[in-house]
Formats: sequence, structure tokens, C-alpha cells
Amino acid sequence: MNLDALGNGVLKDQQLQGFIEAETQKQRFNANVHQLTDQCWDACMDKPSTKLDSRTQNCITYCVDRFLDATNFIVNRMEKSAGISGLAELE
Repeated sequence: MNLDALGNGVLKDQQLQGFIEAETQKQRFNANVHQLTDQCWDACMDKPSTKLDSRTQNCITYCVDRFLDATNFIVNRMEKSAGISGLAELE
């Protein structure tokens, strides 16, 4: 087996893995945008119009901020839990 060919195969696998991770992040971002749109639009938009009034804009901004805060809290809590259980497995 040619070591150069093996090295090229590993490099291509790493590039493919990087591409897949980037696409997965894009997909997660888009899913979050859609979830935010659904949740905050439904909560804040009470009557259709051609322009958002300041109350609706403030509501959407507040809703998005709270959603992001809650998401960050959950992610941090899950990371801490995973770290604690990972330490327990090492003992």
C-alpha cells in the first residue's frame, strides 16, 4: 500500500468531515431561525399590517433574547452534566 495514497485518503476524510460539520452547523442555525420565527411571530404579531409597529418590534426582540438565553442555559447545563458524568466514568 502506498503511504502517499493513504495520507491523501486521510486528508480527504478530514476535509469531508469538516465540510459535514459546517453543513450541520448551517442546518442547526436555520432550524433555530425557523423555530424563533414560529415562536416569536405567533407570540408578538396580533394583527397583520404592512409595517411592524414599535411594540411588535420590541416584543420580537425580547422574545428572541429570551429564547437565546434559555438555549444557552440549557446547552451550558448539558455540558456541565456531561462533564460530571464523564469524570465519574474515569474513576
